[in-house]
Amino acid sequence: MERYSIPSVQLLVASIAQKVGVPANDASILADSLVDADIHGVGTHGVSRLNIYIRRIQRGLINANAELTVQRSSGAVVVVDAGNGLGQVQACKVLDMLVPLAKTHGVAAATICNSQHFGALSYYCNKAAQQNMILLATTNCEPAMSPEGACEAFFGTNPVAASFPAGKEFPIKIDLATSLIARGRIIEARRSGTRIPEGWALDLSGNPTTDPAEALNGTLLTMAGAKGYALALLVEVLSGVLSGSAVGPAVGSMYKEVSVKQNVGHFFCLLNIAALMDVDTFKSRIDQMVVRIKSCRKRPGVKEILVPGERSHRRAKENQALGIGLSKQTVDELETLVRELKIDSRLEPSRAVEESPVGVGSQQV
Repeated sequence: MERYSIPSVQLLVASIAQKVGVPANDASILADSLVDADIHGVGTHGVSRLNIYIRRIQRGLINANAELTVQRSSGAVVVVDAGNGLGQVQACKVLDMLVPLAKTHGVAAATICNSQHFGALSYYCNKAAQQNMILLATTNCEPAMSPEGACEAFFGTNPVAASFPAGKEFPIKIDLATSLIARGRIIEARRSGTRIPEGWALDLSGNPTTDPAEALNGTLLTMAGAKGYALALLVEVLSGVLSGSAVGPAVGSMYKEVSVKQNVGHFFCLLNIAALMDVDTFKSRIDQMVVRIKSCRKRPGVKEILVPGERSHRRAKENQALGIGLSKQTVDELETLVRELKIDSRLEPSRAVEESPVGVGSQQV
């Protein structure tokens, strides 16, 4: 993949969003969230998703200028309707609402209904960690994964995430799908024309498949069998049932159902560390735990024990220095949007790639 200047990508994404009616501040939030995913190596939730968001806005399936409505509140709990707006934008606004509540009450929670796919959960969790708070976040998704023993898609990949601030240079970050593999990996394989490993998914008849198209029409498998199924159900209850959003197969598909809104639900629970423990003490204890984890005896052939979030932190440092990589299909989609919407902004190749020392861009992390 070609690497591009991060500021030029952010500017182009925001410019495209504004051209289809997204307010300037909201467009900046969307651009920041998508580019942040690419910076951290989560390209499946990055700029590659912009095209489908824009097309759904153009079809009236996403409200580009949606109002965020608090349907009810009780103490530190709020029930929010996203107004069928952009998921990333509305989720950031809800997090901003929860921070002062958590400072006052020690904890704050929100359910969000009538939303969309909202990218990488770790984006919001890391934002909370920067404010010395812990965000537990979940979301349901369009059907992609069957309950244990079934071959019909019911759950989405239903991720759960949290980040923990540390004294070191990056937070401990947990962001995992309850499926064996993220659905975005299957989409990427279909785009690139490659097969997927056996054991990731089933076809419509419930047979194992290595064809990404058959996998997307069939079902992904849960992580850890029945345990992943149980976690997916937990996420569905918190995000879908409790929020009043669509549940299971009622969640609309971004790609398959081009005339149906998604009605995705999210759940946020924000903990103020200072209400439970001195923040510096917490960070010191996190650091001590990390040191102890890394000092564990290593398995044969293992050079280093990593903690969750460390790999993406290293990737982010590299990408911030060298620019982010975008696939040819993503670049083609961006260029098509630029022509259609008559936008002046352009992608700029990263000069840092050309000037970087040999080996830097291929660092294995």
